[in-house]
Amino acid sequence: MRRPTLAALCLLCTLLTLLPVASAPAKTVRYVSDSLEVPLRAGASLRHRIVRMLPSGTQVEVLETDTDKGFALVRTADGTVQGWLPNQYLMETPSARTALGTMQTEFDRVRSENASLKERLDTLTTQKVDAETSFSQLSSDNHRLAQELATIRRTAANAIAIDQQNKDLQERVVNLERELQIVQQENQSLADRSNRDWFLLGAGVLVSGVLVGLILPRLRVQRRSRWGEL
Repeated sequence: MRRPTLAALCLLCTLLTLLPVASAPAKTVRYVSDSLEVPLRAGASLRHRIVRMLPSGTQVEVLETDTDKGFALVRTADGTVQGWLPNQYLMETPSARTALGTMQTEFDRVRSENASLKERLDTLTTQKVDAETSFSQLSSDNHRLAQELATIRRTAANAIAIDQQNKDLQERVVNLERELQIVQQENQSLADRSNRDWFLLGAGVLVSGVLVGLILPRLRVQRRSRWGEL
C-alpha cells in the first residue's frame, strides 16, 4: 500500500511542477533578452499600441504573467513605465551582450583608475626622489653649518682669551708706569739731596777757606811780634 501512495505523490508533484503559473510572484526581476529593442505594449497582444521600446538588458519587475497569451505585465526599475511584452523576451539573468557591456564599462573604469593610480605612483616616486635629494642637501648643509659654528666658537673663545690677555697687559703697563713714576720721583729726590749736599759741602769749604784766609795772616803777624819781643 505504501508504494502506490509514494508513486502517486511523486506523480502529483511532477504534475504540479508542469502546470502553468497563473501569475508571477511580486517583484520578480527579469531582464530584456539579447535583442536590440523590445516593444512594451499597452495590452497583452501584438495589436495593442507600443508604450515604449525597451533596450536589451533593461531590468524590469514582473507584476503579472498571462501564460495563455504568452505575455507578462512588467514595470521598469525606476517605476516610470509599465506595460506588456512577450515572455520570450524575458530572461532571469542579463544577456551576454549586456553582461559584456557591463564588463567592458567596468574594465574601462578599472583601466582608467589604474592609469590614475600609476600616474599618482609616478608623482609620489618623483616626490620621494626630490625629498631624498632635499634631505641629503639639508644633511650636508647641517654638517657644514655645524663646522662653521664650531669654528666661530673657537674664534670667539680665542678672542675672549686675547681680550683677557690684553687687559692683563694693560694692567701690567699701568703698574709699570706707576712704578717708573715712583722711581723717577725717588731719583729726583736723590738728585736734589745730592745737589744740596754738594752745595753745603762747597759752601763749607768756601767758608773754611775764607776763615783760614782771614785767620792765618793774623797768626803770622802775632808770631812775628812775639819773636821781635824776644
